[in-house]
Amino acid sequence: MTAVERPQPAEDVYASAERRRAARALLREPLLHGEGPSAEEFRLVRRHRAELIRMFADGLGYRLVVDPQAARLYKPGLGRDPSRRLEKNSGAPFTPRAYALLCLTVAALTTARQQLLVDELVAAIRSAAAEAGLDVDLDQIGDRRALYAALAALIRYGVLRERDGDLERWTHDGRTLTLLDVRRDRLNLLISAPLAGAASPGQLLETAALPSAAGGARVAIRRRLVESPILSVADLPVEHAEWWRRNRNRERDWFRDRLGLEVELRAEGAIAVDPDDELSDVSFPAGGSAKHFALLLLGALTEWARARGENDDVFGGTWLEITGDEADAVSAEVFAAWSKWLKREHRERPELAHEEALALLDSLGLIERGENGKLRLHAAAARYALRPTFDDAKADADAPPALFRADRQPVGTEDRP
Repeated sequence: MTAVERPQPAEDVYASAERRRAARALLREPLLHGEGPSAEEFRLVRRHRAELIRMFADGLGYRLVVDPQAARLYKPGLGRDPSRRLEKNSGAPFTPRAYALLCLTVAALTTARQQLLVDELVAAIRSAAAEAGLDVDLDQIGDRRALYAALAALIRYGVLRERDGDLERWTHDGRTLTLLDVRRDRLNLLISAPLAGAASPGQLLETAALPSAAGGARVAIRRRLVESPILSVADLPVEHAEWWRRNRNRERDWFRDRLGLEVELRAEGAIAVDPDDELSDVSFPAGGSAKHFALLLLGALTEWARARGENDDVFGGTWLEITGDEADAVSAEVFAAWSKWLKREHRERPELAHEEALALLDSLGLIERGENGKLRLHAAAARYALRPTFDDAKADADAPPALFRADRQPVGTEDRP
């Protein structure tokens, strides 16, 4: 008698969509709580916590803790990465002073009452600063502004709540009474790296970073694509690069199904693209004079690289070096053609437009800056060039196209800025 297999239940597409939304929310904001804009995403995390805990643990080696009032995704870092930063409410990056005062505030809150005036918290911060041997003067407006940035970040995370008063006004006069609620349960979830064994900031970063062998190639590569969405095969250990070549098509499906990310495969590696433009710290391309000029400059540098590489046998790698004089010449041509569409400050100071564009592209990993203005251009830069694009579905899956090369037949055109 022939056995008949029982049909497998169909995947619940709605549950899958909810899990993707919850996972993306945790990647975007690793500390979620049931109040404010993230309340709905937090409810989804609670609903699918078992599947999400397993997915993050097995897929990325991340630890997810879900409490009745908060959820915390603990993500080991990638090491020294200046592009990952906290921002003030204005969008400006945290200063070193603001980071120091954030750490001092967390230290002070560990022994604080559940409700206290900002003046009491300031006294505790001064005590923590003295114990740490740091020179902090919260009677000065500069340090008070840095402290306000730290307190505003803790309010966003739900660790503090402004019950009464005006914290921003206190920043300016230092006298306005403000009453704060402290959520100790969320404070306990805040610190992700073990502090006890770290004797220096460098050691703390090394401890928090992903060890080279932890979880093998699968976890290491997935983390890299999630946290820094340009994957360069040339930067991988030999065994990781070999694993990637064997499994890249399956990995593309994993990122799409679990996180809603589209992974574009290239000979040089891969790029993780978010169709909904939610997970990136910095949107690019995007509005603004500096970002417009950066996009135009990137396209021009790519065209220059392609023209240079047409008869170069070693061309086609991940990085291409450009001298400072060559980069300046390309930038001057772009400025001459497009300067009238830039904001006044950039029109009047082309060197400022050039510097801000390079700083942005460097933070995105599309270029690396060296001495004397020398640049290294990443192959991923070619994705933004104003050139024909190609149908990847028709490409050989075992040999994806190289980004720098433009030797296939076009089937469409890329979006213009």
